[in-house]
Amino acid sequence: MALSLTLPTASGSLAPYDLRGTAPVKPDAGVKFNRIAYSAAHVVADPLAAVDPWLQAAVDWDTTIAYRRHLFSLGLGVAEAMDTAQRGMGLDWPTSLELIRRSLDAAKDVAGALVASGCGTDHLNIDEVKSVDDVIRGYEEQMAAIEALGGKLIVMASRALARVAKSPADYERVYDRILSQAKQPVVLHWLGDMFDPALAGYWGTKDVDAAMDTAVGIIAAHPEKVDGIKISLLDKDKEIAMRRRLPKGVRMYTGDDFNYAELIAGDGFGDEPTHGKSDALLGIFDAIAPAASAALGALAQGNTEKFHAILGPTVPLSRHIFAAPTRFYKTGVVFMAWLNGHQKHFTMVGGQQSTRSLQHFTELFRLADAANLLEQPELAVRRMKTLLALHGVEG
Repeated sequence: MALSLTLPTASGSLAPYDLRGTAPVKPDAGVKFNRIAYSAAHVVADPLAAVDPWLQAAVDWDTTIAYRRHLFSLGLGVAEAMDTAQRGMGLDWPTSLELIRRSLDAAKDVAGALVASGCGTDHLNIDEVKSVDDVIRGYEEQMAAIEALGGKLIVMASRALARVAKSPADYERVYDRILSQAKQPVVLHWLGDMFDPALAGYWGTKDVDAAMDTAVGIIAAHPEKVDGIKISLLDKDKEIAMRRRLPKGVRMYTGDDFNYAELIAGDGFGDEPTHGKSDALLGIFDAIAPAASAALGALAQGNTEKFHAILGPTVPLSRHIFAAPTRFYKTGVVFMAWLNGHQKHFTMVGGQQSTRSLQHFTELFRLADAANLLEQPELAVRRMKTLLALHGVEG
């Protein structure tokens, strides 16, 4: 018997909806990927903590780390304490460092588990940052703390640097200093202003092509210290253009949650193997982890058709989750984790569960069903009905 419920339509009326009933894809056991794939993972809030949720971060550590173990079991790496984890948007630096420590400890139990951790300047009082030297000291403080735990760095884009830098030369100075000190190759992080308006004009200009010149120049000056760069501009042509300019051995980690399937599959063009394809560091992989794993396994076995058959239907869902205002995408990621039974509640650090409308969640539910991403359909329906009831929709 088909599972059904009553959902709001785009016009605001109510209509019955029957689930497709298609079983989610399961990844083949033991398949090794031919792409490096990091999932930027979310944190699970503690809804029972006596805190002011807009002001204080309370994390359910057991459930948060259990989800990272789930990602590891699917062959995915974890990009830790990034914007998907609400870094700088509810998750402060002390809590982020504890999250990094716990994730690195969990990874020790899993052979081959990958963890790379966000290193930024978000602990600084941005109103007190007056110079690039202040930014450098901020990066160095977090860098030392993460490397003391044995962690690999993702050098996150800095709001403080975007605020005080006066030219591309200031970015070159900061990154030269940080890369020169890194104990192991890092992943650089270029986050577009659609994800964080405070990062507008990063690399010293609002001209994306000129910004790319600066970023490529910084990488070319330190190729041995850069594992790769993640760019999140939601512009596949810009990513491909930059990918083809990277020095030998430096990877492009796609952060394009609109076009990831095409970018990971690649086009095979370029002077180096890394020029013809992107690896992945994606927030959407948190929400579609089993499908991402199965698709990457198919790609590694040379079955590009199966790769696209699995991953293609997830793209409309991702585009919806990352729709403007894009910075609220974390809400959709956590909603998916709740629907699929990976956490018992739909509350978020910073009260961010309130950033999307019921209409948004309703369409997300439909798209998740269409993409065969509801891991426990009966549970998903019960939880969707609970959300509907909280909004006055019964049935």
